Amino acid sequence: MGEHAQVLVADLDTACRQAERLAVETDTVFSRHAHYEVYRSVPGCGPVIAARLFGETGDATGRFPTSRGLRAYAGTAPITWSSGSSHRAVHRSVCNRTLKRAAHQMAFGSLTRSPGCRALYDARRERGDGYAAVLRHVANRLLNGLHHCVLADQRYDEAVMFRS
Repeated sequence: MGEHAQVLVADLDTACRQAERLAVETDTVFSRHAHYEVYRSVPGCGPVIAARLFGETGDATGRFPTSRGLRAYAGTAPITWSSGSSHRAVHRSVCNRTLKRAAHQMAFGSLTRSPGCRALYDARRERGDGYAAVLRHVANRLLNGLHHCVLADQRYDEAVMFRS
């Protein structure tokens, strides 16, 4: 059992080193793109998350004319069902799952890097919203900001994003 555990730990160590090497290589290649600074300025966007967001959305700025389209593509925008006097909002299940995962990770990472995201998260949790719903809401806000920043070719600004 001890020898088997050592072999598994060695395999895990090799996989971790390769993952680190790929992350550095991804960041090096992505850093040559014009939108690199914009993506990296968003809180919670480390080198891998920024590259993944960029890879899934592309660099054609006309692809998503509004942030609503980007959020729907990412699966973070809710779908509202109405019939008569009943209304229901549910999250999207048909979406780009890779982009949705990256947006979720970005939202989670932003909670410790952005006072505005943290305040938004805490306010929504106090209202009784569930963890996943609140992270989707934070991801929506960040995707709105990212969409604006990419179109305007400017870096993320916390003061503009979360005005008091």
